[in-house]
Amino acid sequence: MIKKFAALLCVVLAFAVLTACGGDDEPSLKTHTAADGSNFNDADVTFATEMIQHHAQALTMVDMAQGRELDPEVVALVEGIREAQAPEIEQMVDWLTGWDKPIPETSRDHAHAHGDMEMDADMPGMMSADDMAQLEAASGADFQRMWLEMMIEHHEGAIKMAKTEQERGVSEPAVELAKAIASSQDAEIATMKDLLDS
Repeated sequence: MIKKFAALLCVVLAFAVLTACGGDDEPSLKTHTAADGSNFNDADVTFATEMIQHHAQALTMVDMAQGRELDPEVVALVEGIREAQAPEIEQMVDWLTGWDKPIPETSRDHAHAHGDMEMDADMPGMMSADDMAQLEAASGADFQRMWLEMMIEHHEGAIKMAKTEQERGVSEPAVELAKAIASSQDAEIATMKDLLDS
């Protein structure tokens, strides 16, 4: 009898633990309706909020590359990142506004800030303030090598975030953007690795 009771107690406790764990995920899965009738959930909000900050740091790295002695292929890559990510930031800001969610501050909102905000620490691929300072201080071939290596890591983080959005998001435009980011940045990683090997 005692054994049966103990087994039953284990089952009840296991169920309680699983229920508690499941409760942590529910907010991200609950679908909300925006004023314009579009659907979104907490995963979409997280994606837009964090990717705005992530893109902003990439654009800061793009700014650092201006006026440097770079190979033409790298210059083209730099400009391609600017042309893609600046409009994507605007698009995500529009989503957050439509969802009545706050717009995050970014390193580009503050003069001489290089991604050293505390909220950046847990985002995949984000550079530290020291990383950014070292990049800015580098010159010539060292700068180009460091820039490519850091942007590869940065892109890999963005792809990870984009894949999470594809798995958990419900906003069709956000999921489509996540797919586009994963595809384009994967291609850019391949280009950057080729440039480092050449």
